[in-house]
Amino acid sequence: MPEARTPAQIEADIVRRREQLAETLDEIGVRMHPKTIVGDAKAKVASKVDQTAGRAVVAVNRLVTDLKSGLRHEDGTPRVERLVPVALVAAGLVGVLVLAARRKRG
Repeated sequence: MPEARTPAQIEADIVRRREQLAETLDEIGVRMHPKTIVGDAKAKVASKVDQTAGRAVVAVNRLVTDLKSGLRHEDGTPRVERLVPVALVAAGLVGVLVLAARRKRG
């Protein structure tokens, strides 16, 4: 059988539980505040953007490295048979961009 508690013990227990409840309600209030929710959402989005950007940078670096290695022989000399088409495509792309910019202005 549990020990009988005095009225003072019961009252102290009620006060302690009220304080715990008040702390819990304050914490819920902070978590549910619109600024907190927006801040948390911004942090999650920023994290995802950072992860995505990091993956993109790694992928682009890998692609550039692969392209560079494909444009040179193992001894380091350029592969003309591959450089010429790449240069032509690049020149064509620049030409298209210049034409598009001119049309947009005019």
